[in-house]
Amino acid sequence: MFTPVKLKNLLNSLKEMSLIDLREEGEFGKEHILLATSLPFTQLELRIDGLVPNKQTQIILMDQCDEAIPQLAKKLLNKWNYRNVEILKGGLEEWKKTGNETYSGVNVPSKAFGEYVEKTYKTPSLKAQELKKLIEDEKDILIFDARPFDEYQRMSIPGAIDAPGVELVNRAPSLITNPNTQIIVNCAGRTRSIIGAQSLINIGLPNPIYALENGTMGWHLSGYQLEKGATMYAQNSSTKQKQRLRELVEKLVQKYKVEFLDYDSFLNMQRAEKYSNLFFFDIRSPEEYLRAHIRGSRNAPGGQLVQATDKYIGVRNSKIVLVDDTETRSIMTASWLIQMGWTNVYVLKNGITKNPDLTTAPFKPKIYGEPSSRSISPGELKSLLKNNQCFLIDIDTSLKYREGHIPGSYWSLRSSLKKEISKIVKYNKVVITSHDGVLASLATRDIENNQPDKEIFFLKGGTNEWKENKYITETKNPQFLCDTIDVQYKPYDHSEDTKKLMTEYLDWEVNLLDQININNSLTFPKFN
Repeated sequence: MFTPVKLKNLLNSLKEMSLIDLREEGEFGKEHILLATSLPFTQLELRIDGLVPNKQTQIILMDQCDEAIPQLAKKLLNKWNYRNVEILKGGLEEWKKTGNETYSGVNVPSKAFGEYVEKTYKTPSLKAQELKKLIEDEKDILIFDARPFDEYQRMSIPGAIDAPGVELVNRAPSLITNPNTQIIVNCAGRTRSIIGAQSLINIGLPNPIYALENGTMGWHLSGYQLEKGATMYAQNSSTKQKQRLRELVEKLVQKYKVEFLDYDSFLNMQRAEKYSNLFFFDIRSPEEYLRAHIRGSRNAPGGQLVQATDKYIGVRNSKIVLVDDTETRSIMTASWLIQMGWTNVYVLKNGITKNPDLTTAPFKPKIYGEPSSRSISPGELKSLLKNNQCFLIDIDTSLKYREGHIPGSYWSLRSSLKKEISKIVKYNKVVITSHDGVLASLATRDIENNQPDKEIFFLKGGTNEWKENKYITETKNPQFLCDTIDVQYKPYDHSEDTKKLMTEYLDWEVNLLDQININNSLTFPKFN
């Protein structure tokens, strides 16, 4: 057993290690250890390879207080040849009893870093009221939304152009023709607004540049209308503009000591992967990535990698290699990761342009576990539902379920399936679905032999294949079999008390840096 004292020393060391919190994300978001990675036990087979690729890694597993789930997880990890696995004694409760701090929310290191950047660089900001007046007075301004397109479409500042994450540096300058045009960068809250605005400042654009204080939430709280379904997207820069941008980011190479790898050195590093964890990220847009990328690279759009590093990387002190087409986006992303405290960050020289090993097939981490063979097709399910002959359970995230589910389906956590199915009296056929059917297949294998009075199946291809068959989904009539603790809901994911939740969220974000500084639990390197 790993004691809290031993864990604290390990977290403060330079050793590669992974602290995995096995609770559901909603539970993790209420309270967790700062540098823990959220990997619910219900998703272990799907995500462990992507988060912890090297099987020699020191892994510490934890739960709230009970060690039963960590013991099960350890047994599975050992079966999959992860041998260096320990369990945090007493879990989160024991950590707190020994006087250690806990944190709420998700992506906390990245969120705190955004506040650190604003404080350190004194990133200029505008309040919602000031931006509203600029719009009404028809001033020469450009508003850039630094979030992925789906978030932007959901709600945006009227007139904003989407340029997500590091695409802001790559694409926004091509739209800026006047050095006096005021540039305003927004996200939903604070972090991506601050990082985006400061990125444009860091490359030396002469324009007045501001982060919109509190983003779309601040706009909404000020009583202004948000646009829904916007479609303005910043287009890629020309070859000439890309060359100029590459020259502009060169100053970041010098300031933050960004290191480069040629392709042969990168291959040698990959061959030595058995001794350490290597994360290889293509940080271009998803569309560019799918057109062609280096085999083995994972798509992690630059801004999202900085915004949610713990979503992509489950091992502290691991190696990170970044690639794009011109090095520009990789250098910008590397500069931020280095400022966050990642010491082994590299940019692949010449990007993908001179690489012989290109593919269009996206990276797929290894999936462990044993899938069931008991599948039914969307057509068979449609017939069963029409004749009221089965009970359908969706075990995807509750958010995805709310956004669109098969009519008549119920939502459940995977961990609650056995209990919920035992309550079903009317039906002897139960069908389980998830977005692509993979999680549903694994869940079906869990329980198919433990329900003697039920026939258990999974939907082949999941809800995605149902949609591809042009069968309808709905957002109304959601039916939940258990509490929706599987994800950390954002303020705008709620239908009630939205303004109150937004205010609380923004207060939490602003106060994060002070909480971390007071407890000396995370430090960011200082650069002149």
